[in-house]
Amino acid sequence: MQMAPIPAENGVEGDDEREDEEADEDEEEEEDEEEEEEEPRLKYQRMGGSIPSLLANDAASCVAVAERMIALGTHGGTVHILDFLGNQVKEFAAHTAAVNDLSFDTEGEYIGSCSDDGSVVINGLFTDERMKFDYHRPMKAIALDPDYAKKASRRFVAGGLAGHLYFNMKKWLGYKDQVLHSGEGPIHAVKWRTSLIAWANDAGVKVYDSANDQRITFIERPRGSPRPELLLPHLVWQDDSLLVIGWGTSVKIASIRTNPHKVANGTYNHIPASTTNQVDIVASFQTSYYISGIAPFGDSLVVLAYIPGEEDGEKDFSSNVPSRQGNAQRPEVRVVTWNNDELATDALPVHGFEHYKAKDYSLAHAPFSGSSYAGGQWAAGDEPLYYIVSPKDVVIAKPRDAEDHISWLLQHGWHEKALAAVEAGQGRSELLDEVGSRYLDHLIVERKYAEAASLCPKLLRGSASAWERWVFHFAHLRQLPVLVPYIPTENPRLRDTAYEVALVALATNPSFHHELLSTVKSWPQAIYSSLPVISAIEPQLNTSSMTDALKEALAELYVIDCQYEKAFSLYADLMKPEVFDFIEKYNLHEAIREKVVQLMMLDCKRAVPLLIQNRDLITPSEVVSQLLNASNKSDSRHFLHLYLHSLFEVNPHAGREFHDMQVELYADFDPKMLLPFLRSSQHYTLEKAYNICVKKRAY
Repeated sequence: MQMAPIPAENGVEGDDEREDEEADEDEEEEEDEEEEEEEPRLKYQRMGGSIPSLLANDAASCVAVAERMIALGTHGGTVHILDFLGNQVKEFAAHTAAVNDLSFDTEGEYIGSCSDDGSVVINGLFTDERMKFDYHRPMKAIALDPDYAKKASRRFVAGGLAGHLYFNMKKWLGYKDQVLHSGEGPIHAVKWRTSLIAWANDAGVKVYDSANDQRITFIERPRGSPRPELLLPHLVWQDDSLLVIGWGTSVKIASIRTNPHKVANGTYNHIPASTTNQVDIVASFQTSYYISGIAPFGDSLVVLAYIPGEEDGEKDFSSNVPSRQGNAQRPEVRVVTWNNDELATDALPVHGFEHYKAKDYSLAHAPFSGSSYAGGQWAAGDEPLYYIVSPKDVVIAKPRDAEDHISWLLQHGWHEKALAAVEAGQGRSELLDEVGSRYLDHLIVERKYAEAASLCPKLLRGSASAWERWVFHFAHLRQLPVLVPYIPTENPRLRDTAYEVALVALATNPSFHHELLSTVKSWPQAIYSSLPVISAIEPQLNTSSMTDALKEALAELYVIDCQYEKAFSLYADLMKPEVFDFIEKYNLHEAIREKVVQLMMLDCKRAVPLLIQNRDLITPSEVVSQLLNASNKSDSRHFLHLYLHSLFEVNPHAGREFHDMQVELYADFDPKMLLPFLRSSQHYTLEKAYNICVKKRAY
């Protein structure tokens, strides 16, 4: 339906930029939903570079991230080394079957991979070094010693379907495997941080301290979780002592405190684990979704969530073949606290998501300490990066920065908050122009013209082009009068046209004639030409729209344009006391002949000497004629008496034709002077004088 005209909240009557907009209840509901929408914590970008071509005929299976590069494993057995734009740097044809896991060392100089072909391969990234180890059963997890590049021992741990967790190291006679653990089903995941190695098998999660050769703890597998080979457990070291476990629909965070006992020679005493280490579950909660990946997000968590369908259950995980029904939902990235309070949820538009299972996705994050995290913000360059991998896609997620926050506020119509964020120093300073322009546009659409005008100095600052653009936009809307008080006259100085348009807008609106007068008086004369403004005002002379304020403003403009006589005429009509000084300043004595009455009414004590001194320019007859024709007869007769009396004293013969009139004027206004006048003058009619004296009893 067509909206009814909405009166301007402030400003003047003018055009309405919303007059063609339509609204209905559905749109209002959508707006309400948008107002309630929470701001996302992450932003997303599909990785380009070589990724599309690499995955055109292959499928991604796992990912690992180092400080300088990314490793992507595929179902075809290849390990691709990529830069952060997705461009391939190296390629290793490491395996003949699917790559199941990848691991960098801390320095990012080696990449370890394991595969369903039963092999573990470790490649040097900056050398030709390559080591391959065959275990004859599918290998599912690998972790290099974080100090692999620094130590000659070249240690790593790996495990798979055989159920053995192998601890491999280089000794004098070659590489040797030590079985750290076995007998509790396949090894599904392993992660190594400092000296601590955590792994997951069918029974649960165990932690081993390689520094003192002791197993620390056992954390039982969540009850009711799908079989691990169908929905993999996920292990992440958040720091040197916090282990995050995501398994099925369960999240646990374990705090591990080591208390090694060294003896003098630097070796460790083998003492019971219960006295050596302490493990506390500091957080534990259940989710309503399956966990396909988990990572720290400052003091919160990022979880890659797989949303089960209505018919999903254990049977949903019973096949390794992708679903042909195509009814799976989009995976979601959720930011949650340790108490499972959801801070953000984003559905990802992954290619082919309809056919994928929970285990088809994986999540890795760029190494970061998180120590600079404070209140949801990271220091520049310390932001974590998250890589979400599906068979045909790699999506990068990273925290939204201040500029993203500002853009989101603008998209949701919270322009004032966006402006406050920019003014607080968030984002680039150039953002103020964009935010300011959009804020002003918003206020204009809302018809809040006066509020928009008041914000212009803050938003447009020293940009002459921006000021001029908004001056003409306000003029187009017929709302320029509300902007005029804020228009700068220097720093920046605008083009003459902008000032002239502004003055004309005031002149043509009677409600703003006083503002026109004050503006003309306050603006420097050099910044505009007065002629266009004069041309706009002159047609209003002698019309109902000609106010005193407009008349005075026109007089001021005449002065600027050196049209002093016209200015004097208006000042005299306006009864301005300074008109007498104005006459002397600009030598306008000839001009007074048309304004005798006004001058006398304004200040007869100054007007009379002025008229007498200039009687060669304006004769007594002209003065008397104007006063006799004045509308106010009583005042004009008194003025006439004062003028003729002063004229008689200066020159008794100058106004002799008016001496009969003076007899009556003296009788009315100054009887005491009548007799001296009669004695001195020889130009009055005796009979008339006698009759007047009898009538007025002036004897």
